[in-house]
Amino acid sequence: MSPSATTEMSAVAAVSLAWKRAYNDRDIDAVVALYTEDAVLSVPGMPHVQGREAIAGFFRSRIEKAGDAGLQVEDVPLGDVVVAGSLAWQWQTFEMVHRELGVVGSGALCTLFRKLDGAWFIAGDISNLAEPRVDLYAHVESLR
Repeated sequence: MSPSATTEMSAVAAVSLAWKRAYNDRDIDAVVALYTEDAVLSVPGMPHVQGREAIAGFFRSRIEKAGDAGLQVEDVPLGDVVVAGSLAWQWQTFEMVHRELGVVGSGALCTLFRKLDGAWFIAGDISNLAEPRVDLYAHVESLR
């Protein structure tokens, strides 16, 4: 692998690490600054969120709730970065860890990055929640 490819992969991985640091520090402005203006966020059970302003609104309440609940996000493990020109992606698994109860949730996500003006930003995030599991069929039945 060329030194420039390694540098780009490290730069993308640094954005992922900065996101977790900002989330765990409850720094909404730092989280949102990592997204492109037209970024798309897709989380389970909710309509997608598009645009930096909408993403700010989405995370504002969730980061506050995570802080109130004593939750931190941790990577388990951090996936490899793939870079192709001005686009990159990274698959990751994560855990939601409570300061007293330990791991209370886990899942996976795939993040798409775009390089703009020499810097990497998050252009898309899609995640799932593996634990706690939700029985979709039981949920649908409860709606009837």
